[in-house]
Amino acid sequence: MKLDITEIPYSRFGSYFCISQEKDSGNVYIRDVHGGDDAPSQLFQVDIVVDGVEREYEVRASEISLSFYLKGTSTRVAEMILPEEDELHIEVQDAELRLRATKGKYDTLMELEDGMYEYHIYPKELKLMIVNLNGRMSVEAPWNIIGNDFIDMRLRNGQFVIESYRTVYQKKNYLPFNKGRDQVERLYQEWFNKMKKGYEETHYLPSVERASYITWSSVVHPDGLLMDYAMYMSKLWMYNIWSWDNCFNALNLGEAYPELAFAQLKIFMDTQDQSGAYPDFVNDKFISYNCIKPPIFAYVYEQLMERNDYFKEAHRLRAVYESTKKVMSYFDTYRTYSERLPHYKHGNDSGWDNASLFHVGMPVEAPDLASFLIRTYDILSSFAEVLGEKAEAERFKEKADSLFTLLLERLYDEDGFYGRVGKNAEKITIRTSLILRLPVIIGYRLDKEIMDRLVLDLEENFETRYGLATESITSNYYKENGYWLGPIWAPVTYLFIDSLKRYGYEQAANRLRDKFLNLTLVGGMAENFDPLTGKGLVDTSFTWTSSVFLLLLEDNLRGD
Repeated sequence: MKLDITEIPYSRFGSYFCISQEKDSGNVYIRDVHGGDDAPSQLFQVDIVVDGVEREYEVRASEISLSFYLKGTSTRVAEMILPEEDELHIEVQDAELRLRATKGKYDTLMELEDGMYEYHIYPKELKLMIVNLNGRMSVEAPWNIIGNDFIDMRLRNGQFVIESYRTVYQKKNYLPFNKGRDQVERLYQEWFNKMKKGYEETHYLPSVERASYITWSSVVHPDGLLMDYAMYMSKLWMYNIWSWDNCFNALNLGEAYPELAFAQLKIFMDTQDQSGAYPDFVNDKFISYNCIKPPIFAYVYEQLMERNDYFKEAHRLRAVYESTKKVMSYFDTYRTYSERLPHYKHGNDSGWDNASLFHVGMPVEAPDLASFLIRTYDILSSFAEVLGEKAEAERFKEKADSLFTLLLERLYDEDGFYGRVGKNAEKITIRTSLILRLPVIIGYRLDKEIMDRLVLDLEENFETRYGLATESITSNYYKENGYWLGPIWAPVTYLFIDSLKRYGYEQAANRLRDKFLNLTLVGGMAENFDPLTGKGLVDTSFTWTSSVFLLLLEDNLRGD
């Protein structure tokens, strides 16, 4: 695959290193994604120098390596690979590759011995060892009391290594460049063969290649707060693990890589607050509880059990069961006023940050949250039966029944579902957000008349050429590139397709599935998409989009 590093960074499974190019300036940076998306990621700006003069260059990248060519020529002057998770190897020929550090106040480069420089990066609590294996290296880094004024390194004709570590560097023998490249290719090909789900045609091949690479290259190794391998949402911009996104990534991994799939869920089970709340997001250095997403772990785990017997093993099911009970207790204890439904305290709680439902104020009783809780209680009841917890199975069923009754009493009328806002729970008159149609996930409980109306509403007011807009395109709140005010999102698309297919609307589900598959050929694996043009928006290298694409492609291949 020809990799455009302005949209998808060059990286590899397990690595915090990545290389990307800014769209506006054209500058290429070696980056590191430790610390999440609030931490500085740029390590070095890369330039090519020939005979003392900076030259324009072109980047040509694939899943395996990244090369620099003098602009307008077929002359390759440098190549980069990541043969090991913490090692960036660089080979330079017939030119100088210049590395200019984007350093902070205390960042320090020092020469420890001939051809070995250690670079301390204070904001990231990280060290790099820069090693000259067989080329020529010159360094200009004038010292100024507490750090270098600047760092300018020139690499010429040979192989060089930049290795990342936290505390102590361990000397080792590095692979020759060609063998390192072969190793990366072998590792990626194994992943690709499993991610393509048996797809052998050409129509969706560009999307298969993109989705496979994004999911592979967005994984980082255990470090800091991360106890296992973790799939970031992206290494372009949003390099954290969010508590919804991880579930869709786990679902895609479940059949081929069950251990890795379970690890994505365990990140949040291991960091669950005493109150029962899961974090909003986690990275190697930071855990945020600012926003508490609706529970979908049980929904996803039920599907993982359908995909792989690994997830049926009692100790794993028990772990998810006990953790989910705590989540439900959180919503019951801390997010529910007497005789009301659980509420959101911010649009970000829902994952639909700026949806029109949240334009009036807070807190908001929303039918999607109630529906997620009802579905989760029903699944917990079935899990309890499997685990021999008969009394709890009955209790969870009663909780689901009670919430369902309250949902229809408080948030449904002859015009459909709606929300309530504020301490007085006033009815919200804005009804043009797709979020109000998410009760389809409990279609097994809804009267057929209600489901028929919901599906007709979807088709008439939200379905576009490319799928379901998140705000009705005729709404006054619809906004081009409006985040949750119109653009299409992969996880929401999956929830609607899965629900429609399970509850008797297979034709509509398959139509939406195929629209989304075709959308990726236009907009790639972006965070979200323009519902009218299909253009990819915001972060263009998103794992949950990639995972949903691969799941829906598999569904298409089954002919369901």
